[in-house]
Amino acid sequence: MAESTYSAFIPEIWSQKLNQMLEKNCVMLQCVNRNWEGDIKNQGDTVKIITPAEVSVSTLTSDNITYSSLTPTSLDLVIDQKKFFAFKIDDVAKVQSNTDIMEAHLNNAKKAIEEVQDSYLLGLHTDVPEENTVGTEELPITLDKSTIYENFVKLSLALKNSNAVHAGVRPWVIINPNIEAYLLQSPEFISAYNVADETLREGSIGRIAGMDVLVSTNLVDVSEKYYVLAGTNEAITFASQLSKIESLRDKDSFSDLVRGLYLYGAKTVQPNALAKMIITAGA
Repeated sequence: MAESTYSAFIPEIWSQKLNQMLEKNCVMLQCVNRNWEGDIKNQGDTVKIITPAEVSVSTLTSDNITYSSLTPTSLDLVIDQKKFFAFKIDDVAKVQSNTDIMEAHLNNAKKAIEEVQDSYLLGLHTDVPEENTVGTEELPITLDKSTIYENFVKLSLALKNSNAVHAGVRPWVIINPNIEAYLLQSPEFISAYNVADETLREGSIGRIAGMDVLVSTNLVDVSEKYYVLAGTNEAITFASQLSKIESLRDKDSFSDLVRGLYLYGAKTVQPNALAKMIITAGA
């Protein structure tokens, strides 16, 4: 039997490649920060995040200065999402295997991880405060090509009114292909080729109301509604680690077994830096 690439399987190499692939192209990973990821990897599966308190400014009317007590808030970022992949490689397949097949398996693992990861992060729309919400559960917005721009302006305005947008911060908004179809018919939409001189996020189709527009098929309807999520990268912190990839011989067949464990978690640290629009699924 000819030697195959699987017979020279090196878990460390697969792990490194998959980690590199997971760093690219994923929609929601471009919309979060990873400021605490190093602490997660060094300290375990939980890290305490200290958020500084607001500082007030007063008018000096005498020589007496009063000092206010600052009470920072504390949040726990927990790596509580545990996903695995596992597949079997039959000895017969090994004869014809090559490095392309290895890459194909990695790519499929990457896409599967990104799908659950994106869905998890988009689910954090439940952290959006009421004042940053356009539409209601009872009266979701119905979009068409003539109303889409004004409603996205409201979404952008919610972020600005909550002081989430400031110098050096670029807001984003995630839509699905159905909403994209309306957006592409809107005359106010600025498409990517018209802003080619500026740096857009990977996969961004352009900009609307000052927000970079990204498209995700993982923004699915929930109870006949869509929850369009917008925000800045300061809102959500994310941490992940590909815990391990390993190979072992299947004792019950002429096959090798390959499996991997991926751990991740996220925390909304600045809810006011998020906004959402509740849209009817019929839109």
